[in-house]
Amino acid sequence: MEFELLILQCVLILCMWAMIMQRQNRRREVLGQLPPGPRGWPVVGNIFQLGWAPHRSFARMAREHGPIMTIRLGLMRTVVISSDEAARDMFKNHDTVLAGRKVYEVMKGSSGNEGSLITAQYGPHWRMLRRLCTSEFFTISRLDAMRDVRARCVNRMVQYVEEASTHKENVVDVGRFFFLMSFNLIGNLMFSRDLLHPNSKMGAEFFHHAGRIMELAGKPNVADFLPLLRWVDPQGIRRKMDFHVGRVFDMAGRIIKARLEAEGGKDFLDALLEFEGDGDEEPTKLSPRTINVIVLEMFIAGTDTTTSTLEWAMAELLQNPKVMIKVQAELRQVVGPNRKLEEQHMAELPYLKAVIKETLRLHPPLPFLVPHRAMNSCKMQGYYIPEDTQVLVNVWAIGRDPKTWVEPTEFRPERFMELSHVDYRGRHFDFIPFGSGRRVCPAVPLASRLLPLALGSLFHSFNWTLADDLKPEDIDMSERMGITLKKAVPLRAIATPYKGWATDGSD
Repeated sequence: MEFELLILQCVLILCMWAMIMQRQNRRREVLGQLPPGPRGWPVVGNIFQLGWAPHRSFARMAREHGPIMTIRLGLMRTVVISSDEAARDMFKNHDTVLAGRKVYEVMKGSSGNEGSLITAQYGPHWRMLRRLCTSEFFTISRLDAMRDVRARCVNRMVQYVEEASTHKENVVDVGRFFFLMSFNLIGNLMFSRDLLHPNSKMGAEFFHHAGRIMELAGKPNVADFLPLLRWVDPQGIRRKMDFHVGRVFDMAGRIIKARLEAEGGKDFLDALLEFEGDGDEEPTKLSPRTINVIVLEMFIAGTDTTTSTLEWAMAELLQNPKVMIKVQAELRQVVGPNRKLEEQHMAELPYLKAVIKETLRLHPPLPFLVPHRAMNSCKMQGYYIPEDTQVLVNVWAIGRDPKTWVEPTEFRPERFMELSHVDYRGRHFDFIPFGSGRRVCPAVPLASRLLPLALGSLFHSFNWTLADDLKPEDIDMSERMGITLKKAVPLRAIATPYKGWATDGSD
């Protein structure tokens, strides 16, 4: 009885504290008018209105409250951007002041966010990390020099799929092979070698832990909404995240150790180890933890977004057989039999590139991008955005806005044949799957090369049918929410080698 009374007293104290904080926040807000938004409950705000898919819930709310609206998640004030006009204003006129990061509890490691390009606040440290990555990892010259490496990783994926198609009734776990390909590609860029093969125990372990990290990072955490609960970690999210990150750090450490003991060409690990600062008052050498964090983020960001995008593209094509046939016809006419798809063919494959764009429009890897934070107060679209406000850009809603897109929920690559000038580099605000402005994803140049090459290679090499006697309309297209938006049910398909295609490596 005494214990129950103590719990009740704690809950009452927590509620009173939250109400006092909300009242103080409202006093600050009289300085300006916040964007409109739905009414919420005391203390918890709009948390219970989110549902299982916040990107869908926010899109529905925006239809009533407008393209820029205020949402209260406990004590966390959030502004949600849901139209291309509002996104244009944000990234063109307020990019610097809104370039901060809202860092959730689960993203704060035991040593903070040291070394993180994703969660570092905008400033000298972040600019140093960004320059390091773009100058050593994503430059055009370096990406061009690594063309043969990309081709080798994709061709090996084709080989793995062919081998897998001869076992277990020809059923292929599509996402698994996309993961192996992208993981080995990052491994070559970082460490100059492949790291995994289909039966790799470490590959399965990394796949599991990386997936859990992305899921936990996107899971609503009451400790973010009610900061008094941070030390309690009531859902155990921080504890679970530390466990999975620790396991990935262990694997990264083993990979780095093996790389240092072997001889090889200059790669990104060498650049990290040799880095001595760039004049922004940074340490002369990167710490081991910073290197570990950079390696972890490169692998997780490079594999998770690539895998989810390509799996969604495969699912959409299998659900739309006429589109799939059109893609294959283009590929086989341009590339021809007994030849491999190469990056040099891409200029002649506009429909394949349109399929990639249409997939990213309907299934952006990060439906809210990475959360932004107002580093100072500002006025946007006539509304007041207080300092420390979280800003979410609902690119999922922007990509399905009926005011911009005809038949917005339909998979129609033809729309991008008419809009061939529209790309995903952040310049067209009705289509920003990788963000825009200063915090745009630095890996866009790599993605623009890899996505069509990987998808096109599988559809040039194989004919595809659904496993388990499914019909196209029976494909489960439900989503699983994490940081990235994945298919809830992995795609299983049957690959039949295309006649005339040389799978033994010959041309």
